[in-house]
Amino acid sequence: MLENAAPHTLNAMSELGEGWHPWRPSADTPWVELDWCDPHEGRLLVADSWRVVDGRVRGLDFHRARFLTATAALRSDGHAFWRDVLAALPHTGDWFPRVELRERADGTQLGLRLRPTPPTSTEVVVATAPHDPRTQPLVKGPDLDSLQALRVAVHPSGAGEAIIVDARGAIIEGAYSGLLWWRGETLVRPRDAMPRIPSVTVHLVLDAARAAGVELAEAEALPAELEGCELWVLNALHGLRTASQWIDGPTLATPRHAVRGRQWLDSAKSESASTSPALGG
Repeated sequence: MLENAAPHTLNAMSELGEGWHPWRPSADTPWVELDWCDPHEGRLLVADSWRVVDGRVRGLDFHRARFLTATAALRSDGHAFWRDVLAALPHTGDWFPRVELRERADGTQLGLRLRPTPPTSTEVVVATAPHDPRTQPLVKGPDLDSLQALRVAVHPSGAGEAIIVDARGAIIEGAYSGLLWWRGETLVRPRDAMPRIPSVTVHLVLDAARAAGVELAEAEALPAELEGCELWVLNALHGLRTASQWIDGPTLATPRHAVRGRQWLDSAKSESASTSPALGG
């Protein structure tokens, strides 16, 4: 379990515009401004994204650790890249930036994709994914396109998220989200041994629940075993969404714990340090 869930205040005003900005190590101006689609972006190897609201980020250390761990085998300058990223993030507004490591003909390219935050929601309809397309289930990035295709596949049924299950049918994760559910007063997660992306939002919620004295458990559960449970669908963009319906699946409970869960996330967001260790402060 990752520790120190305190977020950070980003103190630098960004002068970058929206879009993809390749990074140039050791340059006076580290970011390349592109006003066209880069045909040489290359295959996505690693990615990480988080929400920035008026310069404040939830779980920034966790995102940093996840991204730098995944890129370490291919790049030795990840820490310098991260410092430049934080200095470039906007100080005002609502943003959803993404850091990327892409494959290039001559090696790899680190870069920042600056995006405004898209519309968010507090609930979502889910459906079981038709298959598991993941090739690197522990790394965020290389499977993002195929995971988006899963969401497109279940959209005609009215679902906004696809739930990936293993060969036995046990729940693993959402295409773009981590999952938790309540069985009575116990907060349950998929079995830890199931390979999946380590969700920052799930870590924050579990840490807060543990601190609040909530009983935690892990389970290898089939969708049918969530009958009557309250299901949470979590990610950095939406925070905590409750599943209002599982198409052709279990009947889910009306949320009773979601208000408390969102308070846990809001608390993690508001307890901001005045300077960021990742910026050298």
